[in-house]
Amino acid sequence: MRFLISLALNTVALLIVDQLFTSFHIDGIGTAILASIILAILNVLLKPLLIILTLPITILTFGLFLIVINAITLMVTQALIGSSFVIDGFGTAIIASVLISLITLVLGSLVKDK
Repeated sequence: MRFLISLALNTVALLIVDQLFTSFHIDGIGTAILASIILAILNVLLKPLLIILTLPITILTFGLFLIVINAITLMVTQALIGSSFVIDGFGTAIIASVLISLITLVLGSLVKDK
């Protein structure tokens, strides 16, 4: 159940970021759900590998490099989905990844599991 709530929160966060930026475009809720599922899979498979490979940089930047890793996973998601999910640049991906994390955090605190 927690996984489905997490997917729903990520979907909502993606749709909110889509409304905030013209350089971040998602065609619809179906694409947002697909992007959320792909992001979840990449966070399980790719993100730990990237963290291990970039551990020295992550330590030197006191963990701030994790934002870049989140942006990379967002860009990989965009590449896998295709033209229905477009991010116009890596800078937009960095800002979007920070906002998605913050929005998911806020929404998650509102929808606590009891």
